[in-house]
Amino acid sequence: MASVLLVEDEALIRMMVADMVTELGHTVAAEANDLPSALQHARDSDFDMALLDVSLGRDSVEPVAVVLANRNIPFAFASGFGADGVPEAFRERPLLRKPFPIENLELCIAELLNAS
Repeated sequence: MASVLLVEDEALIRMMVADMVTELGHTVAAEANDLPSALQHARDSDFDMALLDVSLGRDSVEPVAVVLANRNIPFAFASGFGADGVPEAFRERPLLRKPFPIENLELCIAELLNAS
């Protein structure tokens, strides 16, 4: 199974997604709720894939996506705003529309694992 970096600024959503990841048999390797900690984990932590909230408060998650792309680590975005919030350079990446059921997360993780 896979280890996941989970980047989400809303604590309740982060806890819910972490529970879903665990229920699917994966592990949460690291969690971040803001851009500085997300960047630190993206650069320094070991994990197989990442789930990124499109916006972290007033900050875009794009710098984190750049680090992950440079490390060749697969990732998907999660957004309540649809594809409009996804950074232009990463529009081809998978997108989970919040709120999403566990089945959608399972399909997304499978897609990310097949891409790596």
